[in-house]
Amino acid sequence: AEEDLARRAAGIVDDMIAAGPGDFVSQVAARLPVEVICDLMGIPDRYHEMVLHRTNVILGYSDPEYNGIPADDRYMAGNPRRLDMLKGSVRLVRAGYDLVRLVKRLGEQRKKNPGDDLISKLVNANDDGESLTTQETGSFFILLVTAGNETTRNAIAHALRLFTEFPEQRELLLEDFEGRIAGAVEEIVRYCTPVIQFRRNVTRDCELNGIPLKKGDIAVLIYTSANRDEAVFTDPGKFDITRSPNPHVGFGGPGPHYCLGAHLARREITVMLREVFTRLPDIRMDGEPDRLLSHFINGIKRMPYTFTPPAASDTPAATPAEASP
Repeated sequence: AEEDLARRAAGIVDDMIAAGPGDFVSQVAARLPVEVICDLMGIPDRYHEMVLHRTNVILGYSDPEYNGIPADDRYMAGNPRRLDMLKGSVRLVRAGYDLVRLVKRLGEQRKKNPGDDLISKLVNANDDGESLTTQETGSFFILLVTAGNETTRNAIAHALRLFTEFPEQRELLLEDFEGRIAGAVEEIVRYCTPVIQFRRNVTRDCELNGIPLKKGDIAVLIYTSANRDEAVFTDPGKFDITRSPNPHVGFGGPGPHYCLGAHLARREITVMLREVFTRLPDIRMDGEPDRLLSHFINGIKRMPYTFTPPAASDTPAATPAEASP
């Protein structure tokens, strides 16, 4: 619900004001998406940090920080040492296993004592007698938490970067936040394109823009390129929160592969930016971001930031986030 998102976002800003400037990703951008997904699933707060870390390992599989493979010349050339590659694969599999094991354990508990959460609904039979096994629920959670985390998290992080680099766009937003935030969210997603690419398998012989494709061919969808297509966007290299229309493919193209969580992602980005920029209007990036080494995710691992603390009378009393079931 909107109230739950607002409560979570307000708590995050309360915490960042209390702690002071540091790393925007860990303090702000990464928190809301994982907390929302865990709330939906009914995963207690004490597991949120673990879930976030394992998600980072899964989606950061090509980054030496997460896979443990040294970023030497052999790795960059695509030829890592066999032992290092094995270690990286073990880390990836172990991260997925930890998430599945957590949800399986919670699923067994919810079979006996169901609650009002997604795990309970998935592992207990519906009116048609259908349910998921705890293993299937664990696998579903990996998909949900990775897909539901990365686009939103990186869009929020890139938003602060963009509004720091383009102060005139920040002023434009703050002049009429409610009137312009919807367009701003679309432009942030278009401009930074959190998911860089996906591949598809061609299922039948066809022709695409005059190029023949045969069944079994592999097609790569480069979303970053599509979102800068001069045939679609006027001045595509410009960050413009008033851009309209804005038919970007940051949430995937139309059809069955369109992001099911696009509406939730838009709401999370909106609520988080509203809370940040209305309470800390001078917040800005304060140094170069530490970017994820990836050909899949346009990610920011860490980003220094600063802000002027609000006057005590302007800061609402911090309200601890309610514990998850």
